[in-house]
Amino acid sequence: MHLGMIGLGKMGANMVRRLMRGGHQCAVFDVNPEHVRRLAVEGAVGTGSIDELIGRLSRPRAVWMMVPAGNSTETTVQALTQRLEPDDIVIDGGNSYYKDDVRRAKSLKDRGLHYVDVGTSGGTWGLDRGYCLMIGGPEPVVKHLDPILRTLAPGRGDIPRTPGRDRLQGSAEDGYLYCGPAGAGHFVKMIHNGIEYGLMQAYAEGFDIFRHANSEHLPKDMRYDLNLPDIAEVWRRGSVVGSWLLDLTAAALVENPDLSNFAGSVEDSGEGRWTVMAAIEEGVRADVLSASLYTRFRSRQDHTFAEKVLSAMRYKFGGHVERPSGG
Repeated sequence: MHLGMIGLGKMGANMVRRLMRGGHQCAVFDVNPEHVRRLAVEGAVGTGSIDELIGRLSRPRAVWMMVPAGNSTETTVQALTQRLEPDDIVIDGGNSYYKDDVRRAKSLKDRGLHYVDVGTSGGTWGLDRGYCLMIGGPEPVVKHLDPILRTLAPGRGDIPRTPGRDRLQGSAEDGYLYCGPAGAGHFVKMIHNGIEYGLMQAYAEGFDIFRHANSEHLPKDMRYDLNLPDIAEVWRRGSVVGSWLLDLTAAALVENPDLSNFAGSVEDSGEGRWTVMAAIEEGVRADVLSASLYTRFRSRQDHTFAEKVLSAMRYKFGGHVERPSGG
């Protein structure tokens, strides 16, 4: 298929590479011409403007956005709306708020355009591992995009099948899922990221307890000088708490057991806040997810080893670099 990609940052560029490996043709645009040039050298069709990008695509055109949520996405959607023609497709693969998706889908539908929201998880590792995709929008349009989605997704790989899964249908085992109408994809991704906050916080607090197990405040015969890299490693081998996040933590601790290269100022990218807001609107308790979000707020004023673990995980899976603390 032909696809236009706007936004060639950490994820957007690698998504283009994965699609080209799968035999798809990609036209690309970014506000940074150097990002465009790099992908053009690798075989993409580089363009210098949104108008040129649209002109290089066959109809019905499909344009995928990988730009920051908020004003950047809003501006890009408006620019595409003014230039695309009926039956063309706008795809938002960033981390937009699902309520914005619902609004945009209605607006584009009035112009005969289709809007698809794709919650995308995979970080900087997605080029080789593939991207877990959670999709919302008109189901026939999503089916039309299936070749693109299937190429980006991880596929079944060597993960053992869930018992009984052979009696069910769908693409979930392949790493991508149609979740429902407009906004459903980003809603599922939003909760995914809220859960991620809680998982990361649990690991971080656990390793912080290990870090202080030899505190002078403890009785001498109950002090332990523990090897954190080794603990992380042994948990990777058969433990019920094993996960990719633990894999990344183990790698960070091997590189620097003290994590002194991290201050521990932990940003939140929006989805954690939106998850808590959704819980409030639904009247659902979210004790762990709320606490993990508030911990990130506090981390910008006072840092603990736990926050360094959080920073290390965020850097490992997404390339997120700490911002200077405001406290």
